[in-house]
Amino acid sequence: MASSFDVVSEVNLAEVDNAIIQVRKEVSQRFDFKNSVSEVKREDKKIVLIADDDFKMKSLIDMFQDKLIKRKVPLNGLKFGKPESALSGTVRQTADLVCGIETDIAREMVKDIKNLKMKVQASIQEMQLRVSGKSRDDLQEVIKFLRSKDYKIPLQFTNFREN
Repeated sequence: MASSFDVVSEVNLAEVDNAIIQVRKEVSQRFDFKNSVSEVKREDKKIVLIADDDFKMKSLIDMFQDKLIKRKVPLNGLKFGKPESALSGTVRQTADLVCGIETDIAREMVKDIKNLKMKVQASIQEMQLRVSGKSRDDLQEVIKFLRSKDYKIPLQFTNFREN
């Protein structure tokens, strides 16, 4: 009788969209952003932030991160790029949304699980990890262990199955 679960790394896009809407609303109401060209938008799996200058960009990012935290979206689900100059003197910055576990991180996780010396197997499947074993308690120990480690990405545990 084997059991298994999947380890995935995803960001709730609906909550990200809600945070963007809240930031837009706050920008339209704040005095320091009056007559500003500041903007936040999502293009598929990428967030694009545009501001008049570096100071406004920092404020925009702080507002956005604050809204994400309130909506329980983990900040390590965003990978910010470098700010760059954009049209008519504005500053543009992008942030990639984490979708899936990169191969290097997945390999590190598999190695860490093997080092636990428990009767479980971990395998990489596309952008996720499948952990299986005979004991439900062992699988719960693996989940607890993975939560205690910092892989710099948000982790969710799904598809817990008992056969």
